[in-house]
Amino acid sequence: MSHDDHTHVRPWRRIDRRVSRQIHVGNVPIGGDAPIAVQSMTNTLTADAAATIDQIRQLEEAGADIVRVSCPDVESTEAFKTIAREVKVPLVADIHFHYKRGIEAAKAGAACLRINPGNIGSPDRVREVVQAARDHGCSIRIGVNAGSLERDLLEKYGEPCPDAMVESALSHARILQDHDFHEFKISVKASDIFMTVAAYQQLADAIDCPLHLGITEAGALRTGTVKSSIGMGSLLWAGIGDTIRVSLAADPVEEVKVGFDMLKSLGLRHRGVNIIACPSCARQGFNVIQTVEALEQRLAHVSTPLSLSIIGCVVNGPGEALMTDLGFTGGGKGSGMVYVSGRPDHKMDNDQMIDHIVGLVEARAAEIEAAKAAELQAAE
Repeated sequence: MSHDDHTHVRPWRRIDRRVSRQIHVGNVPIGGDAPIAVQSMTNTLTADAAATIDQIRQLEEAGADIVRVSCPDVESTEAFKTIAREVKVPLVADIHFHYKRGIEAAKAGAACLRINPGNIGSPDRVREVVQAARDHGCSIRIGVNAGSLERDLLEKYGEPCPDAMVESALSHARILQDHDFHEFKISVKASDIFMTVAAYQQLADAIDCPLHLGITEAGALRTGTVKSSIGMGSLLWAGIGDTIRVSLAADPVEEVKVGFDMLKSLGLRHRGVNIIACPSCARQGFNVIQTVEALEQRLAHVSTPLSLSIIGCVVNGPGEALMTDLGFTGGGKGSGMVYVSGRPDHKMDNDQMIDHIVGLVEARAAEIEAAKAAELQAAE
């Protein structure tokens, strides 16, 4: 167990998650008491199966629980069968308007269909898609977006707004419920943070299905991360949200990293090394910024939850190290103090510190994983 993964959560740190029923996307449970899932979406041409598989494997390595793949044409759904067979993570087929693509994707191995039942045509077409989902064990995500609301709702409300988004979501949900299909989750996304948060708050009170969070078209890596963290972070803090996707105009792997960092910062889920670092100042005993950049790169492969403090001087260093698994605090004369489990352990020269800390982290992670494996074996 990580040094900062306390069994007793202080009242001011506790998040009471909204109670929702649980569905499954492949073998990944969504809602209920399941961990909040992190997902991303490929940006390759789906018809290029090799490129899409390669990108999904990168997302798997980053820790993605679910990956969405766009299926705009028959070439994409034909390639989907190969893609689904070659990857481990469950795939969501992104379908817009054309009901046949949904049926083809379900047959091709999709674990979930992202589709709005009211936008795919006649009741007979809806029935066919729902039946295909049921026959092939697919769940469905109803994806409402402020930029593509139904015309009648825009006429009714005059503009995109939370009320219109929630009404759209609930009308799509009723279609599935009328077909006795309940394996669905809903998202109500907008690029406007206020609209998004208000819509999710209303929806959370109106229905008990799992909710997929996102700020759509959030922007580039830095601005999109900030917008998503503010909007999605406020919802997660309020206990709303069962799966998330950070929509960035960047490498999809960055979406997964940001998603886990967001959950980690709220104590909702822990993956990898949580580096606590000072911004540095004239008191620093070593170059904190360069050190943290190097450690982030060299420890990216570690998925075991661990905490590491990298502090430039003794003003805050010892106090931060008390709350982390491992730590390094700058001192003087070219060396600093290494902390283990919150206690000062030994001194280390600054020029050897990065290699030394990487070794300590890898060794601690190996110990934790070995203990977990032994517990599992004993339980069997």
